[in-house]
Amino acid sequence: MNIDAIQLHSVSRRYGSGGGVVTALDEVSLGFAEGTFTAVMGPSGSGKSTLLQCAAGLDRPTSGSVTVGGTDLTKLSETRLTLLRRERIGFVFQAFNLLPSLTAEQNVALPLRLAGRRPARARVREVLEQVGLGDRAGHRPTELSGGQQQRVALARALNTRPEVLFGDEPTGALDSRTGREVLSLLRGMADGGRQTIIMVTHDPVAAAYADRVVFLVDGRVDGEVVGAGAEDIAARMTKLEALPC
Repeated sequence: MNIDAIQLHSVSRRYGSGGGVVTALDEVSLGFAEGTFTAVMGPSGSGKSTLLQCAAGLDRPTSGSVTVGGTDLTKLSETRLTLLRRERIGFVFQAFNLLPSLTAEQNVALPLRLAGRRPARARVREVLEQVGLGDRAGHRPTELSGGQQQRVALARALNTRPEVLFGDEPTGALDSRTGREVLSLLRGMADGGRQTIIMVTHDPVAAAYADRVVFLVDGRVDGEVVGAGAEDIAARMTKLEALPC
């Protein structure tokens, strides 16, 4: 039985004060087992991105706790939290965030250089090979397709061997074919037991690559499905979006 790589216990996140308080997350408790792939879905404004940001240590909950590998993020100083994110967590976003003047190899190595560490060239080449771009190490972003750029971003996230990889609409800027290529890579990483993957998406086809799909509505968990196909996921989303506000 897999243990949880990340646990959220009664996590709430509120913004504002007084009569203008907005509750983005409301007493959310979730576990994400090691080596699994979870998609998070919900209507617009349901708290998906806030959940990801709190789980990844990018934002602090107003109340509740988040643990990564047994470490309570809510008890860490900003410095220690930054170090934990750098060493144990990876991020892939809809925007590739590659520097156009750098090669694929240099973009992958950049976060370590910015952290004052010398990246091992063999490791950089290894992760580029892992995402199928071993022969594109010397190419700049303008010489790569959108799917290849996202794979460079994925290699960059994998370079530090993170325990957990977070994706925020990672295929949102890609066409369907290249999106499937990236999703297949993520699926393979979870299957290999190397990464725990948590992905926010609005796309039922993308969500169907995950082991389970967790649904949020108004900042609360509204159930989940395991091993569902895209049609079933889409039907569930249609029902959620039809709920009265």
